[in-house]
Amino acid sequence: MGAEHVPVLLKETIEGLRLRPNENVVDCTVGAGGHAEAVLELTAPSGRLLGLDLDEAALDAARRNLERFGSRAMLVHESYRNIERVLPTLPFGPVHAALLDLGFSSIEIDDPSRGFSFRFDAPLDMRFDRSQETTAAEIVNGWSLDDLARTLWEYGEERFARKIAEAIVKTRRRERILTTFALVDVIAHAVPGFYRRGKIHFATRTFQALRIAVNDELGNLRDALPQLLAAIEPGGRLAVIAFHSLEDRIVKEFFKAKAAEGGLSILTKRPIVASEEEIGRNPRSRSAKLRVAEKS
Repeated sequence: MGAEHVPVLLKETIEGLRLRPNENVVDCTVGAGGHAEAVLELTAPSGRLLGLDLDEAALDAARRNLERFGSRAMLVHESYRNIERVLPTLPFGPVHAALLDLGFSSIEIDDPSRGFSFRFDAPLDMRFDRSQETTAAEIVNGWSLDDLARTLWEYGEERFARKIAEAIVKTRRRERILTTFALVDVIAHAVPGFYRRGKIHFATRTFQALRIAVNDELGNLRDALPQLLAAIEPGGRLAVIAFHSLEDRIVKEFFKAKAAEGGLSILTKRPIVASEEEIGRNPRSRSAKLRVAEKS
């Protein structure tokens, strides 16, 4: 598996952060280091970057891609949810800016063994951190009908959530659903024909919901935002790239509430989205929304 990674909204994010030489930046979801590389170039000669990620494969790629920056790039296997606890343990210095790219990277979706994509027949895993216990298979085969339906509706905004949950429960009584293709087959039999023939693949929202649930992505985001704002120096900036409405709503509401308290200034009245040119180069950027705020 290669380390290729295309950072989304790179130019817009870097401009939004307004980085200066020698500033320190936290990249909460460093991935393969696409944004981090641009950050380190702009904060030379002595600015440092703390890159966090739960995915060891992504961190390995980042280490290779950022090797030329030496000790200026500090990479840690940790959740950004724990930034408040992590920062004091490291010789990092004041934080002048922070970045959250909430999309999961090509490293994860293109690895057939991870179970993130229904393009491959793979174990139902979907963990960013492979050391954690909960997998998508455990949710699919262990959660109650009501919990499954609620998860598909709330996290996937899946209109046929109840029908899919009922089909999952009925199928697993006969045999456990352990692979991506097995789950796709269950979904296919649960939804109407017009939905199977739709523009968006009929399993997309279910897979999204399971991924969010496995990794507690929305809980991580809610916990991390106030910690990041507290960590940043006054005048420093926080940039967040969201990829679906649930994430974006959390960011929007957090920024709005803190702005009302006088804790930050919102710099993007509306989220910045990818240009048609970028979408042409990288279709995954189509759903990206960037919001930037400055700490008061």
